[in-house]
Amino acid sequence: MLIGRLNHVAIVVPDLAAAASTYARTLGAKVSEPVDLPLHGVTTVFVELPNTKIELLYPLGEDSPIAPFLEKNPSGGMHHVCYEVDDIYAARDQLQAEGARVLGDGEPRPGAHDKPVLFLHPKDFCGTLVELEQV
Repeated sequence: MLIGRLNHVAIVVPDLAAAASTYARTLGAKVSEPVDLPLHGVTTVFVELPNTKIELLYPLGEDSPIAPFLEKNPSGGMHHVCYEVDDIYAARDQLQAEGARVLGDGEPRPGAHDKPVLFLHPKDFCGTLVELEQV
């Protein structure tokens, strides 16, 4: 099997502090401190669950790639799912051979966990943006 376990589900939020508080206070989840990821143009907070994580995303800077998503969805919403892979280069090559489109230049970049990540075109995956993270 190419993909491994679900690493996280990412949700774009209009207010990061309020969203983190909802998960921590209302739902009783363990919530990380915010981390700026300038390379990706986002600030992230991770919500730890027993079987996966929720990544809360907020735009960082004027050119944030998630800013248009938030403009279209002012209340926020689900942005992408992230699956783990053992070898991101082998996964990329296999997916491209099957006709899947890798976003950007096709080269993995360090993600929120300093592990290599790639994003796959949502039109190739049932309308869902897919992130692959090497574990």
